[in-house]
Amino acid sequence: MEALKSGANIGGKFHTECWRTIKPTDNTGLNDVVKMVYSKRRGKYEPRRLVWSDDTHNLVTTEGLNRILDVMFHGTTQTATWYGALVETDTTATAAMNYDVPVYTESTSYDEATRPAYTEAAAAAGSMTNAANVAVFTISATKTMYGASLVSIDTKGDHTVGANNVLYCYAKFAASRPVYDDDIVNLTYVVTAADDGA
Repeated sequence: MEALKSGANIGGKFHTECWRTIKPTDNTGLNDVVKMVYSKRRGKYEPRRLVWSDDTHNLVTTEGLNRILDVMFHGTTQTATWYGALVETDTTATAAMNYDVPVYTESTSYDEATRPAYTEAAAAAGSMTNAANVAVFTISATKTMYGASLVSIDTKGDHTVGANNVLYCYAKFAASRPVYDDDIVNLTYVVTAADDGA
């Protein structure tokens, strides 16, 4: 007799894009993706081209899963806002990662004073996303990015111990991704929940 499944699958996926200013000397080809992107540094929209994008499924950490359970069933106060983080070390995702000891090195080489907020829309059909209000990083140095994560604290580079300090998830990019000063990296995160079927 086949056992019945009776649970929910919690998943997520990061979509990351890097946009670079088009210079007068650039030869943009017909296949280049170009659009007007708002630059916080310059305070205006300017033409930029897409230099890379990455779609990567995440691993929800044990710490993240425990937070879901505690909020839903144990009366723990929910985290009002989550924040995106970029990772600059080639680190493989593991369930044991946590906010206090994430194992990876977070990049703080961007102009924004704090980690950008994950501003999500309400859930619909078992899914939610910040696609309408992406998290934006204005890069301030030459770096190589390897992944992204979602955390509960807005302080760049912080990994202090705290009851409400949570590393919800982490994803390693499909490949290393170079960034340069003034690049704009947009981070979108889709989180999904579905019954695993009877």
